[in-house]
Amino acid sequence: MALYAELHRHLGGSVVPRILWRYFQRHDPALGRRFPEYPAFEEFYTKPRNTLDEYLELHTLVEGVQTIETLPYFIYRLIRGAYIFENLAYLELRYTPYLRTSDQLSQSARIDQMAEIVEVVGKASEVNEYPIVTGQILCMHARLPYEVNRAIVDLAHQKSEYVCAVDLAGGDNHYGDRLDEFIQLYDYARTLGINTTGHLYETPEGCYPELLPYLMRIGHGIQIPLKHPELLTEVAKRGQCLEVCPTTYLKTGTLDDLKQLKIVFDRCFEAGVDIAICTDNAGLHNVRLPFEYETLLTRDIIDFRQMQACQQAAFRHAFAWPHQQPPAEILTDLLKPETLPLVPAVPLGQG
Repeated sequence: MALYAELHRHLGGSVVPRILWRYFQRHDPALGRRFPEYPAFEEFYTKPRNTLDEYLELHTLVEGVQTIETLPYFIYRLIRGAYIFENLAYLELRYTPYLRTSDQLSQSARIDQMAEIVEVVGKASEVNEYPIVTGQILCMHARLPYEVNRAIVDLAHQKSEYVCAVDLAGGDNHYGDRLDEFIQLYDYARTLGINTTGHLYETPEGCYPELLPYLMRIGHGIQIPLKHPELLTEVAKRGQCLEVCPTTYLKTGTLDDLKQLKIVFDRCFEAGVDIAICTDNAGLHNVRLPFEYETLLTRDIIDFRQMQACQQAAFRHAFAWPHQQPPAEILTDLLKPETLPLVPAVPLGQG
């Protein structure tokens, strides 16, 4: 079977609609009453939004129920689905740990609690039945204060056994007033030896060339080949990889048609810039990674040669993939009969 590496998936947007709705019905009476019928919830949860900001508001719905106590519930189901339905060999999960802490605590207490969140996510991701190599990317956030974002960078350094990189999220159209601050935080992360990526050049309003030199990968980055192709030469020289998430751009109103991505792929391949195809929010979109590849192929946005190049780029740019071991050898180990699940992990009807 084909095996994939997923480099850009948010923990909040990874919960598929059915799993989230079942959680509401079983464990959250208020949300269960708000969404009594599944079809109506799925339509609300997965429909396109008009703007990126409107789209990002949906994350708060999930962040509110992803607590220290419930994270293992959601992550187990995420890993199970990623292995069985997506054939993932590698998965990087990104999230803002501060937003999973208790809002009943003071800011300093919430900062302290972030370490526990990282450990819970790390241990919950180690599922023997579904042997996926995983790593965490901790997201600084455009709407969090400097002290919290600095603590997130420090935490990434302290918990390097679980954390493979830091990111900046919260809508790239909100960075401008604090650009010097974010540059300083990224520079600090690099001095600590932390890998870096960041949501950048996703929207026309989120184009900040000042941040590019501090990133090892670029979250989305589609506006570079679309609007600023003169930057591609420097992106290629730095060996930066774009994390392109096709369905996202339709859900956020950033693009009108996926066909517009053909320019992105063609210009990047011509300039020698790698692209990793990702889902961003597979649950929120109700679209899994193999389907992202299939859609690009069937719409003639990429060909099979380009598809294979993107698959290889994803493993090559993966922050936590054990690069010292040949990929084929690792995949062989993952597919040994003794590592494969022989029975369902939970009884039918209890997924």
